[in-house]
Amino acid sequence: MFDAASVPSFSTSSSSSLSAAVGDAPLSGYGWTPELDQLFAPLAEAGLLPARIVRIDRGQCDAVLVDPETGGLRTVRLDTRPVGDADMINCPCTGDWAAVDLHAQPMAAVTALLPRSTAIIRKVAGKRSDGQVLAANVDTVLIAASLAADPDLGRIERFLALAWESGAEPLVVLTKADLVDDADFIRADVEAVAPGVTVLVVSAETGEGIDVLRACAPGTTVVIGQSGVGKSTLTNALAGTDVMAVQEARSVDQKGRHTTTTRELIALPGGGVLIDTPGLREVGLYGGEGVDLAFADIAELAEECRFHDCNHHTEPGCAVRAALEDGTLPRRRMDSYLKLQRENEWIASRSDARVAKARTNRWKTITKSMRAAGGPVKR
Repeated sequence: MFDAASVPSFSTSSSSSLSAAVGDAPLSGYGWTPELDQLFAPLAEAGLLPARIVRIDRGQCDAVLVDPETGGLRTVRLDTRPVGDADMINCPCTGDWAAVDLHAQPMAAVTALLPRSTAIIRKVAGKRSDGQVLAANVDTVLIAASLAADPDLGRIERFLALAWESGAEPLVVLTKADLVDDADFIRADVEAVAPGVTVLVVSAETGEGIDVLRACAPGTTVVIGQSGVGKSTLTNALAGTDVMAVQEARSVDQKGRHTTTTRELIALPGGGVLIDTPGLREVGLYGGEGVDLAFADIAELAEECRFHDCNHHTEPGCAVRAALEDGTLPRRRMDSYLKLQRENEWIASRSDARVAKARTNRWKTITKSMRAAGGPVKR
């Protein structure tokens, strides 16, 4: 990530004009702010340009920036290898703000990434505990679920935990309202597992709810969900044109086919941007407080327990267990909460082990180099 202190500060007439270009209106439609302008000032002094990454592709990316010659927006292909990192979380991703050197050789390149205001991070698939950033610098996480099949409440809870942990605002959107007659009943079920979160019912086919959705998702919005829930169709509806390819879900079970294969940032005609993402088969959590925020109702019950360290098993005066017994807290929701808590604990233990291993390896390297030099070794 970019460290302003590491950028040399010098002034030239050309850098002054570059700094002026940074503050121009064109990039504001992509989320550029006066705060970012101030943060970028040392990089502008170094002759670099700000750009927002719209797509990542194997060591390269597409990014939108202000053309220094015309003053208009243009998309450029950039080399991302100068900012590559062994930790995938630190690698460039869709939505990142970048510093660009258009004169780098053999091709224009990203030379720094600005700090992220928010980031959606999931655990990578399989038994590894590494994290993967799905999108950066987003204001709203739009969780899409289809009304054409019974929504998986446990999966929605998992998406909500992921969204809350990112630092962005979650929004649940139930799509394909034109295919069902009981949308309001389903929305009530979803609202029960999404405390404090707006739940909308929309249809890209008829336009129902699309205007309300636009009003609820200003700035940068990322769309996440399983394949076949209508993410790309929703993107097209918000964009007002077919910017993303779509396929029909299988009629036998309403399971989707992967249409979107990469995360892509798209400018919306009324302002703001949207990041469409491929369908997520696995949504592993990467620790943090997202679970507690997604299950705020259980957290509130826990505050009423007699003991502050209550495990909600056999302790007397447990408000959570009382709610389970009288039915005000569904057993399914409690089981979902406990499952996600166990995942977070596993990630935390693996992360601690990884940090300890990295520290050990670092000292082994230092010890080896000091012994070779004949000097003392101190921890």
